[in-house]
This record gives sequence, structure tokens and C-alpha cells, in this order.
Amino acid sequence: MILIAKNANDVHLDIDAVLLGELAFAPFDRLLISGVDVGPKSLWIIGVILFITVALLIAFFKELKVSTFDAGLAASLGFSPALIHYGLMSVASVTTVGAFDAVGAILVVALMIAPAATAYLLTTNLKKMLGLAIGFGVLSALSGYWLAHWLDASIAGSITTMLGLIFLMVYLFAPSKGVIAVLYRERQQRTEVSLLTFLLHLKNHDEAEERHVNHLREHINWQKVRAKTVLELALKNNMIVVEKNIVSLTEKGNTFTTKAIDYIITNKDSQIEHMKDDFFLFRG
Repeated sequence: MILIAKNANDVHLDIDAVLLGELAFAPFDRLLISGVDVGPKSLWIIGVILFITVALLIAFFKELKVSTFDAGLAASLGFSPALIHYGLMSVASVTTVGAFDAVGAILVVALMIAPAATAYLLTTNLKKMLGLAIGFGVLSALSGYWLAHWLDASIAGSITTMLGLIFLMVYLFAPSKGVIAVLYRERQQRTEVSLLTFLLHLKNHDEAEERHVNHLREHINWQKVRAKTVLELALKNNMIVVEKNIVSLTEKGNTFTTKAIDYIITNKDSQIEHMKDDFFLFRG
């Protein structure tokens, strides 16, 4: 864009040619070998780059994986992280330049970022991530093409839009890293802390007035909804019993609270997850 603005400012260039590219025109740019038409030039260029990229990926997958995620280990194993890094960047650069002519800058950047980012929200396994990224790219290309056909709009722009929409859906609804899942886990953790606070309060007070249902809400300073949620959760998990509005710990609740106090005193990280698995039956 800088070069165009500096050296060809007086030349009218359509936005499709400069930024979006125009896939519909790609088949008209033919490759001629000795006067024989062998097909669209972009198809041959991208096809050759794809073949070379896949071959290099298969041949150097382990080296790429180790050097990317642990350069120190790669160096100790005799690899050159710098050489592998610049080799990867070179292949990425060749792919980018080769794709610019057919699809334009915006779609190249979108296809390099969005499918990988979307896949990363779903898995941390590198092989699965590569497969998902390819799948999201293909799905966006097909759905974007038909969206462009329906709207009579730019094909590259429509594909980019579908990439963004797919990423947004996964960003919101991914099982582990999605916004909704994270908010749910945070709420669950707050409930766990509230339940632990409630049980510790019961453990430390033998007086009946201190364990009255209404007094508990006032004493711990919880809102009515939160107090009801924690009380029902403790009852559901057989941590407490309620008789004449007086709350008492069950044997299970007393055992858990004793272990929780021991954890708080010793602060041994290895204990807490085992305790949650044993006692917090409401998970999920």
C-alpha cells in the first residue's frame, strides 16, 4: 500500500485488486507452456507451494515442534532453532506472496490467523490443531463462496467474514477456553469457596443461635439467593442436615471440613484436587 501510494498515486486501482483480490478473475490468468494452456496460473503456483509445504511439514514435523515450543531442548538435541525458525518463516513468506496475487492481502492475513486461532481454542494437541485449522479454512472458503454468490459480493471479503464468524462462535462456546465456559468455571469456583466458608463457619460454632438458617445469612453477610444456593448445595451433597432451622454438619461434612482446615494450615497443593474429586459431587 505504501509503494502504491508513493509510486502509483495517480493510477486508479480497484480495492478488489489491491486489498481483497478477486478470485472470480483468477481462472482467466492462464499459464502457457510452449503455447499450450495448462490451466490457471494461480492454481499451479499455489499447488506447487502446497506440495512443497506439506512435504517439508511431514519431513521436519518433530524438529519444528521441538524448536518452536522448546528452543533450549532443540539446541541440546543438536538442532539449530534459528535455522528452523528462519526456514519456517521463509516458507510462510513464499506462501504469502504466492497467495497475494489470487486472493489479496486481507484474505491471506485472515487465513493465516483465524483458522489457527480458532483451532487453538479447541485443543492443545498440535496434530489435532493442524487438522482443525485446515477444516476451518476449508469450511470458511466454501461457505464464504456461497455467501458471496447469494449476496453478489466479494468472494474474498465473504470468506474473511465467515472466518470471523466461525472464530466468534468458537470463542464464545468452546468447551474449555470459550467465554461462556470460563464464566461458568469462575462461578463454580466462587460457589466452591462459598460452600467451604459456610462449612468452616459451622465447624467453628457449636452455639445453636450461630447455626440458625437466618443468622447464617446475616453473619456471613450473603445475599438471600447466594445463601440459598450454598445451603441447597450442601444439602444435596449430604454435607449438612437442617432440623428446626438449625444447621449441623454431617459426618461427611465434618470429615471434609477437617481435611480443608488441614489443607489451609499445611497449604499442600497436592491435597486440594483430591479433596474436590472426593467431596464436590455437584461438578458439571
